[in-house]
Amino acid sequence: MLDGAPCDLSEEAFPAVINLADPAREHRQLQGPIEEAALRVLRSGGYILGAEVEAFQTEFAAYCGAAASVGVSNGSDAIVVALQALGIGPGDEVITTAFSYLATASAIHRVGATPVFADIDLATFNLDPARVAERITPKTRAVLAVHLFGRVADMGGLAAAVRDRNIHLVEDVAQAAGAEQHGRRTGSLGVIGCFSFFPAKPLGCAGDGGACVTNDPTLADLMKKVRVTGATAKNVHELPGGNFRLDPLQAAILRAKLPHYEARIARRRDHADRLRAALKDVSAELVLPADDADGRHVYAQFTIRHPRRDAISAALRAKGVGSEVYYPMPMPYQKVFASLGHRPGEFPNAERACAEVLSIPVHSELEVAEIEAVGHALRDAVRSVEGATA
Repeated sequence: MLDGAPCDLSEEAFPAVINLADPAREHRQLQGPIEEAALRVLRSGGYILGAEVEAFQTEFAAYCGAAASVGVSNGSDAIVVALQALGIGPGDEVITTAFSYLATASAIHRVGATPVFADIDLATFNLDPARVAERITPKTRAVLAVHLFGRVADMGGLAAAVRDRNIHLVEDVAQAAGAEQHGRRTGSLGVIGCFSFFPAKPLGCAGDGGACVTNDPTLADLMKKVRVTGATAKNVHELPGGNFRLDPLQAAILRAKLPHYEARIARRRDHADRLRAALKDVSAELVLPADDADGRHVYAQFTIRHPRRDAISAALRAKGVGSEVYYPMPMPYQKVFASLGHRPGEFPNAERACAEVLSIPVHSELEVAEIEAVGHALRDAVRSVEGATA
């Protein structure tokens, strides 16, 4: 139906609101296993770490194709835990993208290191390896690559940029659990992969949760210590750390969801294909997210670009279709990083993305009819907005 065939957009057929994410609907679809898992934890009396967290760590590491997984409190803390385990702190620099959620760079700041921003490849929204290479200094200890919107960054290009420089390549996988590049899954592409299980993520729990994934058993052991205030035994603390534990209730819920996750990725990818089919000939100014020829995009968001995105967002809202701007300002220009002295014009691709991006619903809980409605609503919105300015 998304190839241009008529679609019923009457008030009766069109959902009242199609949101960017719907964790409650996912719960209803998996209600039995999720509630059984939660009750198992509540009845066990084991409410801190324990068997559920251990089991999830084993299962999630296997899913990622990595040797070890360490469950932590959330995605932001996952980056802090990873950087602390790598010994990164004051006096060190970590290169990261200018276009992401603030938590990425904030985690660098939290360990006392300095975030160094690099511009993006506008076609993928991810770090441009050439721009990263320009930012490397003798103080650079790591590159923190964000797999934005569910598409893997150019890890081969980034690895080439840091090769033979003793610079760690760390993954921010908050939006890209299960994404792949050249047959390898996120979390196994750098020295450590940092995951978020925030409820709206493709793989989400029922609160906050995260994980650090690695193929290095020494780093895994260090991260387990960091997440419990650097402790190796009761009242014995060998290194700085914090209270960064994954809650066993969240671990159990993630265990219930993980066996169904591949099917949900397939639904997201099918929805993205249907949206592209509906929108491919709408407008030369409408830029659609391209699929990844070298891997698997998991479409945490379906993020378009258009110079009049605010008007398009308003038109979608009038049709009952939710949308969101991720992200309206490059991270270097946020007030929290004012001391770094960045000025508009330094990151032209990130600035253009911030001015033009709009994310629309693509999540796995949507029915085909709803995706068709989203595609047709966006097509009509673009034509209406462009017609108004013709």
